[in-house]
Amino acid sequence: MTTEAAVTFRSGVRFEARAESGHTVVIDGPPEAGGENAGFRPMELMLLGMGGCMALDVVLILRRMRQEVRAYRLNIQAERAEDPPRVYTEVKLAHLLQGEGLEASAVQRAIELAETTYCSGSAMFAKTAKISNTFRILVS
Repeated sequence: MTTEAAVTFRSGVRFEARAESGHTVVIDGPPEAGGENAGFRPMELMLLGMGGCMALDVVLILRRMRQEVRAYRLNIQAERAEDPPRVYTEVKLAHLLQGEGLEASAVQRAIELAETTYCSGSAMFAKTAKISNTFRILVS
């Protein structure tokens, strides 16, 4: 399966990235590199991509389990290596869910399946980072 995307230089250290879906995001470097805080940093996008992948997979798996998710927030805390290439070395994912009759065992299983089987982002991050997941079901 081939995916295509393009990153186009705009000015300074700002770029516009376009995915094959047609959506665009602005990427900008940090101020110390001449950036103007006009967009995401590249490594922020990678972290958000992994988080989005996990969250989407968890919700889809829970739906297949007939678990109703009404609200879901995934908080991400990550550490990066001090030396270049400054990869992520630890990623902590805190899943906060709300839904009528959500079962803790189903949520735990959905997170496990997302991380170990379905989430491509998690699989890539696991090559350099220790990933940990916690969850809490919030009362409606």
